[in-house]
Amino acid sequence: MFDGRFRANSERTLKPIGQQLKRTGITADQLTVLGILMACGAAIAIGNGALRLGLLLLVLAALPDVLDGAVAKASGTASPRGAFFDSTADRFTDAVLFMGVAWYLSTTQPGRIAVLPMAVMGASILISYERAKAEALGYDAKGGLMERAERLVALGLGLLFNQLLVPILWIMLALTLITAAQRFIKVWKQATHEVPVAARRTPVGARARSRAQDRRVARSTQRQVRRRTQLRPPL
Repeated sequence: MFDGRFRANSERTLKPIGQQLKRTGITADQLTVLGILMACGAAIAIGNGALRLGLLLLVLAALPDVLDGAVAKASGTASPRGAFFDSTADRFTDAVLFMGVAWYLSTTQPGRIAVLPMAVMGASILISYERAKAEALGYDAKGGLMERAERLVALGLGLLFNQLLVPILWIMLALTLITAAQRFIKVWKQATHEVPVAARRTPVGARARSRAQDRRVARSTQRQVRRRTQLRPPL
C-alpha cells in the first residue's frame, strides 16, 4: 500500500539526499550491507528481550534500505545486479527479524506462540514470491494491505508496546494472507485476459475432438490426392 502510493514522492524527496551521500564515496552495496548488519543486531537485541534497543536498530536498519536506491541512481550505478542484491537482502533481513521475535516469544510466552512470527514470515515470503514470479511472466503483482513497509511499521509498534506484540502479530498474519490472496487474484485476472476467448469457452474434450477430426480430414484429403495421382493417365 505504501509502495504504490508514496514511492514516487519518496524517490523525489530522497534524490538530493542520494546526491549528498554520493559525494561521501559510500556505495549502494555498502548501504545494503550496513542494513543487513543493523537488522542482525536488532534481531539479537529482540531475542534477548531488549525490545527498545531492537526498535532503535530496526529504524537504523530501515534507513540504509531506503537510501541505497537513491545513492545508486545518483551515482549512475543502478543495475539488475544491485536490484537483485537489494531484494535478496530484504528477504534475509525480514527472516532474521522475525526469527528474533520468535526467539523472544519462546522465552517469555507459554505454549507454541513462538510459531506465530514464523507464520508471518512464511506469508510474507509468499507475497514476495508472487510478485517476483508475476513480474518474470510480465504481469503486475504490486499492492496489497500488508507490504514490507507496513510489516516493518507494525513490527516497530509491537516492539514499542510489547504488551500488544502478540495481537499485532496476529493482525499482521491475517493482513499478509489477505495480501497474498489479493495479488493472486490480480495476476490471475491479468493472465486470464490473455487467453483467447474461444480457448476459454471451449471445453478441453471438445478441443481434443476437434483436433482429432482435423487430423482425420487431413489424412482423407491426402488419400484422395494419391488416388487421383495414380488414376491420372500418362501424358
